[in-house]
Amino acid sequence: MAKILHSSLLLILLFVSAAASRTKIHSINYEDLHTSDGICKTMVEKQGYACQEHLVTTEDGYILSMQRIPKARSGETPDQPPVLLQHGLFMDGITWLLNSPDQSLAFILADNGYDVWLANTRGTKYSRGHTTLNPNESAYWDWSWDELVAYDLPATLQYVSDQTGQKPHYVGHSLGTLIALAAFSEEKLVNMFRSAALLSPIAHLNQISSLLARAAVDIFLAEDFYWLGVSEFNPKGAAVAKLLEAICNNPGIDCNNLMTSFTGQNCCLNSSSSDVFLKHEPQSTATKNLVHIAQMVRNGNIAMFDYDDKDENKKHYGQPTPPAYNMTKIPNDLPLFLSYGGQDMLSDVNDVQVLLGSLKGHDVNKLVVQYIDDYAHADFVMAVNAKQVVYDPLMAFFKLQ
Repeated sequence: MAKILHSSLLLILLFVSAAASRTKIHSINYEDLHTSDGICKTMVEKQGYACQEHLVTTEDGYILSMQRIPKARSGETPDQPPVLLQHGLFMDGITWLLNSPDQSLAFILADNGYDVWLANTRGTKYSRGHTTLNPNESAYWDWSWDELVAYDLPATLQYVSDQTGQKPHYVGHSLGTLIALAAFSEEKLVNMFRSAALLSPIAHLNQISSLLARAAVDIFLAEDFYWLGVSEFNPKGAAVAKLLEAICNNPGIDCNNLMTSFTGQNCCLNSSSSDVFLKHEPQSTATKNLVHIAQMVRNGNIAMFDYDDKDENKKHYGQPTPPAYNMTKIPNDLPLFLSYGGQDMLSDVNDVQVLLGSLKGHDVNKLVVQYIDDYAHADFVMAVNAKQVVYDPLMAFFKLQ
């Protein structure tokens, strides 16, 4: 059955790659950031909050948008440090704005006196600019989460520090936790953070229990896209819809609720936030990024992108195999708040336990671990009770740092 499915997908991919070669994808007009289409205008100001649009250029030329909520809805200025919020895979800064102001982390932080900054990863709707490249060029998409560690995170962090004159707290969800952990493991940026809160932490992935994600990995779906020259993976595109249909016909995979099939049974979402999610998300990412994540699932390690060729690896890394990110090298005195859920099929409980094993030497006064039995992956950013369950403890942790 797997061979039949793989053959069917290859036929679809061949059709898709031919169609993609005839399609032009245009870069966003950055003037739109300050008009009705920007995150500030569409998601923040309409809720009664002040909001600023910012642009940050990475060392490798990507132009990233950021949004700043500089004060509470009441107009009170911050009396707490800045907080940098980093979304996960297939998402953007709207991650933190999906619910009402009393349920969305960005608004809750602003109303509690924090200077809030939203990051938007390269390739997402408002971060598709580049100093020399255009998103319709394959070179624009030649990156994985290694580049988010090396370029995006340092650029956004430095920008917030420069603008505020303070070290920020950090909150990451899903892939936003992985890039922080990878940076910390190399002892990069550590002195620029006040603390880090990691929601649905992603590090080890080889025990992932999402049948949908596992099926994509097992049939080398991302690799097929990559080697056929489809450099942008657009979840909203017709190609992905056809591929999902083929995967969902596989025995044992129930796609009646795609979010549940992918993330696990979220306990506490409401229909209105799901509607907002579907209006704005999911976002594009680089196919190479998905290949990298699939390598983690398949190989059971946390390492840089594997070019699957010793000579290519030597050219990039000076050695035949990709360097590993060693989680045991995360400084023991770095203040960390980790929150994970018992129903999460992406940040699987068993994988999180492996990560926690790497942190067993951490200063007990600098590490808070929260386990929520009925939470799945999306609950951490969309649950109606997340303020009480996750965000209040998170802010209490911040105030101790």
